[in-house]
Amino acid sequence: MFIGEYQHSIDPKKRLAVPSKFRVELENRVVITRGLDKCLFVYPMKVWQELAEKLGAIPMGESATRSFVRLMLAGAADVETDKQGRILIPDYLKEYAGLDRNVVIAGIYNRLEIWDEKKWNEYKKNAEKNSDEIAEQLGKLGVY
Repeated sequence: MFIGEYQHSIDPKKRLAVPSKFRVELENRVVITRGLDKCLFVYPMKVWQELAEKLGAIPMGESATRSFVRLMLAGAADVETDKQGRILIPDYLKEYAGLDRNVVIAGIYNRLEIWDEKKWNEYKKNAEKNSDEIAEQLGKLGVY
């Protein structure tokens, strides 16, 4: 399980060091894809394969469904980690998420999210401001 948030930086060669506590579960290959809210999602191969199967089974009759599947699958990159636990972020994904040098890697249960540090701080501030409403919605779902 991935939890926590970590500040890191992208080096001039577009590599990002994955926090050491996540490296064992990620092994030596991950899939990076466009995420929601202008971040990147990073999946271990096993989790990605399960998600890709579910996405591939969704009926394609609605344009919103097709768009989401395209966003996730066509935007995906299969990336190997190097010996120092770094991943290379493709240019098109770096551009999509507006990543500069400073980023936040957030552990979100079965995936990691990579955020531009400024965008993460704005997102987190807004979520904290609306935490009562969010908790109420989670309560309706039986989560909280």
